[in-house]
Amino acid sequence: MGQRQVPVPEGLDGERLDVALTRLFGLSRGQAADLISSAAVLVGGREAAKADRLQAGDVLDVTLPAPAGPVTAAPQPVAGLTVVYEDDDIIVVDKPVGVVAHPTPGWSGPTVLQGLLAAGHTIATSGAAERQGIVHRLDAGTTGLMVVAKSERGYSALKRAFRDREVDKRYHALVQGHPDPLRGTVDAPIARHPAGDGRFAVVAGGRPSVTHYETLEAFRAASLIEVELETGRTHQIRVHMAAIRHPCVGDRMYGADPVLAASLGLTRQWLHAVRLGFAHPADGRRMEFSSPYPADLTAALEILRSRA
Repeated sequence: MGQRQVPVPEGLDGERLDVALTRLFGLSRGQAADLISSAAVLVGGREAAKADRLQAGDVLDVTLPAPAGPVTAAPQPVAGLTVVYEDDDIIVVDKPVGVVAHPTPGWSGPTVLQGLLAAGHTIATSGAAERQGIVHRLDAGTTGLMVVAKSERGYSALKRAFRDREVDKRYHALVQGHPDPLRGTVDAPIARHPAGDGRFAVVAGGRPSVTHYETLEAFRAASLIEVELETGRTHQIRVHMAAIRHPCVGDRMYGADPVLAASLGLTRQWLHAVRLGFAHPADGRRMEFSSPYPADLTAALEILRSRA
């Protein structure tokens, strides 16, 4: 536990207590509400409600919980995790649905890192203990290609390549409706959603984010598009497509129609990392990989084509 005492700055004058806590301490709205309800927050020495408005100069006494210990990547077999290429520096995998890249607080399911360790693969030790060798990520509900570093040389080179936008990342997504124009770019900054509920959103002052898309096939109620990412923000494709009113089919988190998803047999967003290209860390030779659609995504397309 950590005791903090801070005056309310002018910029938060008139703000709700729970909102002020999120901005002052980097908490989610849920975490702030929990602290307030447990009497771990005092305003001027008194308990307050989360909707109470603050005044500049009010003194907040906040008892913050101790930070959680590191989440370690213990070996754990992962069904369906396929290695498509491996050498001394890199390992490229085809990630199944329901698997995240590395262990995180609150996630108890399988991870790519744990699956590789369980299968006896060596992973680079650079980076935080829970995500060693991980240079980019896919959401649990997104399938397809990921590259993981095995050597320290591989880790450094791939991190730099992703940072400098030298990696070709192509996705296929089934989105609701018909984007207009059929080919375009979404250039809009992304940050955590103000609701603090795990979503991300287009937010002024967020991190620069650029998504290029092109329509491949149009159906009655949806379109299959190819997406090229310049940046790699969390949930970027899902956020950008929702922002232009064409969310990924099945993506309930970002406003997709549950009726359409159910009619296509989808229980997750239709989004697949279909191609990945980069320069090999050892000698710079071009590496290109592709991944076929998994069964649930293929079945959804077949249903749409049968209705045309």
